[in-house]
Amino acid sequence: MKNDKIKNQYRVNEQIRVREVRIVGDNGSTVVPTRQALDMAREQGVDLVEISPNANPPVCRLIDYSKFLYQQKKRQKEMKAKQVKVEVKEIRFGPQTDEHDYQFKLKHAKEFLEEGNKVRAYVFFRGRSILFKEQGEVLLLRFANDLEECGKVESMPSLEGKKMFLYLAPKKAGVAKKSQQKRDNERREAEAKEAERIIEEAETPANGGLLANAKISADALKKLTEENEE
Repeated sequence: MKNDKIKNQYRVNEQIRVREVRIVGDNGSTVVPTRQALDMAREQGVDLVEISPNANPPVCRLIDYSKFLYQQKKRQKEMKAKQVKVEVKEIRFGPQTDEHDYQFKLKHAKEFLEEGNKVRAYVFFRGRSILFKEQGEVLLLRFANDLEECGKVESMPSLEGKKMFLYLAPKKAGVAKKSQQKRDNERREAEAKEAERIIEEAETPANGGLLANAKISADALKKLTEENEE
């Protein structure tokens, strides 16, 4: 069903019945009569595919239609994979919620927002408790204030029937910028560590280091001198 939906989005070859089309490709674009464009497609062994019907004239490509559909499906799949699914989590309060319950729900709301979900907090007024709607509004405003580090208010508290809602969306985490001084210090530290590594390798006989080779050469020269003296 999905494949048919993609397939039916585009007109191909003789389905294109306008007088002229714009052919686009790696070498740019050109406007030609549709009949000529169809001849070009046959000569190249490909199809004439209309990719932008609302342009004037419509934009087409000379491409194998099966390959074109495959590319479109692949692109849609990649775009779908990149989309982050955002859920809306509900937090329910009473107009006279105690402090322990409030902190418990505040903790959960913070976790929801940090995970990238939205939060819909509401106060439910049962029976005569609707008389305490101002108290419910104060509670929701406090809730929003306590979550300002990880959530932003999408809509202020509003009463809908027996419920007063507050909507929060997650804040995007900012990336802290390093100062130039800190970057210079890190660079110098990295250079110093690299220098130490080179020196250690040079001083390690097992690695055939420079100092090791120098010591071997000195011993060989000393032995040769002693033999000549004898």
